[in-house]
Amino acid sequence: MAETTTEVRADIEQTRARMSGAIAELERKVNIEQQIADHPWAAVGVAFGVGIALSGSRADVKAAEVTSRATRDTGSKLGTALDGVIATLIASVTEAVHSRIDGAVKEVVTSIRGDSSASSATGATTMPVRTSDRTSEPAMRAD
Repeated sequence: MAETTTEVRADIEQTRARMSGAIAELERKVNIEQQIADHPWAAVGVAFGVGIALSGSRADVKAAEVTSRATRDTGSKLGTALDGVIATLIASVTEAVHSRIDGAVKEVVTSIRGDSSASSATGATTMPVRTSDRTSEPAMRAD
């Protein structure tokens, strides 16, 4: 029985149409949103049953424990790193403030010493002054 090309083409078109219909029906059945729209009460029942099953499995407690442990470990590592950064920042700021204060004290001492002949004649005494290079310099003191 010899078939003509027209019959073969028609057979192929029929097969394509059947396959397209089957694929469309399969996609509709797999589409969760469509299933929920088609059967809302069944969807509510399934959701309720899954919720009960999950609550009985204590998976939420296990997940909370794992999250808490991970957060605690990360928090301590991050806290240590931030402590180091803050300590370095405070040390730098403190050193800068001390340097400025020491510079200002040196300027005052230098300006007073520029007139040192007059102060030694009045009987002024000297006392050490702390500077940033940690050396002692005699400071002018007028009692």
